[in-house]
Amino acid sequence: MQLLEQLCKVHAPAGNEVGMKTFLLDYVEKYKLHWACEPEIIQGEEFQDCLMLRFGKPRTAIFAHMDSIGFTVRYNNQLVAIGGPEVESGFKLVGKDSLSLIECNLKVDEEGQLSHDFPRAIDRGTDLVFKCDFRETDEYVQSCYLDNRLGIYNALKVAETLENGIIVFSCWEEHGGGTVSYLARYIYEKFGVKQALISDITWVTEGVPHGEGTVISMRDSSIPRRSYVNRIIDLAVESGIPFQLEVEGSGASDGRELQNSPYPFDWCFIGAPESNVHSPDELVHMKDISSMIALYAFLMKHL
Repeated sequence: MQLLEQLCKVHAPAGNEVGMKTFLLDYVEKYKLHWACEPEIIQGEEFQDCLMLRFGKPRTAIFAHMDSIGFTVRYNNQLVAIGGPEVESGFKLVGKDSLSLIECNLKVDEEGQLSHDFPRAIDRGTDLVFKCDFRETDEYVQSCYLDNRLGIYNALKVAETLENGIIVFSCWEEHGGGTVSYLARYIYEKFGVKQALISDITWVTEGVPHGEGTVISMRDSSIPRRSYVNRIIDLAVESGIPFQLEVEGSGASDGRELQNSPYPFDWCFIGAPESNVHSPDELVHMKDISSMIALYAFLMKHL
């Protein structure tokens, strides 16, 4: 879990993903020669802070968003949420402005207004994130930002054995999206790829417990094409890898942007379930992490 802990500590809230991109570029350069297939690294101004890795002749794309939820410093110690973080007075926040590193507490007043208690004014526009307290037991891992650092971790573990495929690291997912459409255009027009897996984290609910396998989502606020989802379920059954099925009416991911793009993409969200969503204490079962990685590796070979 050392890699996952490192990922959880990278400062990369939505809109400021460059730190994660830098981490990933360094990681790929260090380890790519040890992988089954050395990928082509695709980046540039036309992709903003996004990053893609192409392996062999890709048929399927894995999408994993790099950003996290967080907070933007406003005026008079006020904070504005980035995405939809859980808020509670006393949550530890960290960041950096022009003067120093910052560690402070989140404050929530009776009207739900957010502020911080740092002893000086923080530069306007500074983004703050939850302080990482990474905890690991034999059964669980717990930390802020398992959503979606675990999705990135999954993609990097699958990359070790991937021979044909493309991994797409996107931005802004937690705060409205905006990058997936042009990324989809590129991989569709350049490589003819039109099917995707969304490597992200879902919720523990009354129908989806910890420890019973990664989750194949049949729908959330968006509805993917049923024939594609059925194909994935059939392959998952064939694999023998534990998995669960999810049906939700809310929530969204990079899959929504793919569906709204002008390109004929099929997509399916597959990810481990977590509790304490969007808090400093997100919790995921080790068995669900293992089944997520194994199922992605199997699907990327057979889709």
